[in-house]
Amino acid sequence: MQSILTKKEVTQYQQEGYVVPGFSLPQEMVHQLQITLQQLIDANPNVRPEKLVSAHIEGKNDDGVIGSKKFLELAMYPPLVDMVSQLIGPNLALWGCQIFCKPTEEGYATPWHQDGQYWPIRPLATCTVWVAIEPSLKSNGCLRVIPQSHQNKILHPHLFEDKVELTLNQSLQKDTFDSLKAVDLELQPGQMSLHDVYMIHGADANTSHMRRTGVAIRYMPTTSHFDRTLHPAKGTSGLNLNFATRPLWLLKGKDVCGLNDFTVGHQQKDL
Repeated sequence: MQSILTKKEVTQYQQEGYVVPGFSLPQEMVHQLQITLQQLIDANPNVRPEKLVSAHIEGKNDDGVIGSKKFLELAMYPPLVDMVSQLIGPNLALWGCQIFCKPTEEGYATPWHQDGQYWPIRPLATCTVWVAIEPSLKSNGCLRVIPQSHQNKILHPHLFEDKVELTLNQSLQKDTFDSLKAVDLELQPGQMSLHDVYMIHGADANTSHMRRTGVAIRYMPTTSHFDRTLHPAKGTSGLNLNFATRPLWLLKGKDVCGLNDFTVGHQQKDL
């Protein structure tokens, strides 16, 4: 395993709950991802581009999206896998990948939330790598985080918001955190941020003339169980999620908890 992250970057992730590493993707790789992104959007005209769930699964997936193996290749890109291993250990599984593409002028906002509110992982443990495919700036609705909000490993109550113009429909109660402490994670194409499963984060709507796109790749340590019988958001997430047939990939090490199924949801060619 290479040490892609510096000791300072690892410490920041541990203490603050997020980090923007010095490492970034090669520009040719970014260019190819931008091409794939547009192909993905064109292939899914009936899905909001902020809600392209399981974009890494080739063909039509059970979350209602026609995905591309190019995003699976990104999720398996060795420097990304090594970075995550530095943070959450040597036994690592890939379990999710979503495109958040905010169109110009009408890109949906993402309310303040914690990822663990939505995920059937017990105990809760995931590192998300958020890779910018296009510029992600304050002006077009970049990711915003509340530093140190992960430290107590508390999943705070979320409220259901019945609004169409949101990427997610559950948000934290306003008195849970201080939004004045928010940090804007501005990224150029190929740059990325990593954040903890308990991190409080969100993003403003995109009202600018510049589209904003990132891909969120989800990795978990195999000390945790991806429990397909759980449905934490109870159908009120605002996303089409089918965890019962969601495929997992064992990327490094072994299944420590012994409960994860790495055959469900895979086509034969993926195994």
